[in-house]
Amino acid sequence: MSFFQDKVVVITGGSDGIGKALIEALIPQGARIATCGRSHDKLYKLQMEYSHVMLHTMACDVSNEEECRRFIESTIETFGRIDILINNAGISMRALFADCDTKVTRKVMEINFLGAVYCTKYALPSILEHKGTIVGVSSTAGYRGLPGRTAYSASKFALQGWLESLRTELLHSGVNVMWVCPGFTASNIRLAALDSHGDARGETVLNESGLMTAETCAGHILRAIERRKRAIILTLLGKVTVLINKVAPRLADRLTYNHYYNKKGEFVK
Repeated sequence: MSFFQDKVVVITGGSDGIGKALIEALIPQGARIATCGRSHDKLYKLQMEYSHVMLHTMACDVSNEEECRRFIESTIETFGRIDILINNAGISMRALFADCDTKVTRKVMEINFLGAVYCTKYALPSILEHKGTIVGVSSTAGYRGLPGRTAYSASKFALQGWLESLRTELLHSGVNVMWVCPGFTASNIRLAALDSHGDARGETVLNESGLMTAETCAGHILRAIERRKRAIILTLLGKVTVLINKVAPRLADRLTYNHYYNKKGEFVK
């Protein structure tokens, strides 16, 4: 029998990318799933696609605490419990800090960090009762600050610091707290990334075809949940980046700069 059989799994941001891939992987394993997203149309399409299984959906902007509370409470009303919470909803940005409106930092922090805080706060009593798992989908940018992604890096540093604190608080509770750093994954996150004015860029600077698929990433996350891991970094580049940043931070500064800037000192990535 699957580890996830009959477990209630909550996934924020489940209508696209890694979130949707997690749903697609969990359904055959007998999980009961609740998910949220901002697009009514995408959630309706998801609901119709999986009308034969226990899938609870609700439109929710995770940056709104009241909407998060309603989503979590409706999940408990529907399924009676929560075993696993995967805080996956997130947004990226690409703009140099000097050019960036402060509202961009606020929006990214509210979605990537506070969204996880809100959902976890209201799900925690049930997760504690059932000795479940809390997951935060983070990034290598939560270990190493990246140019042009100041708000994104800040949100992921905050997320990982908060999760580490929470993990320590819950160390003897039976609850596992973990964070996942997928690296570059083929999804729409770069298309939806905010520009300096807070608008979606609608373009990507990467070759998406060469990136890890959302399905592969979802598989790694589910195996880590089953094994009750503390943290996982999914790419070799991510592991090397974290290691160099830890043992030789000045070298990491130079290597990161050279990756994102051309020889003329122009920001290109």
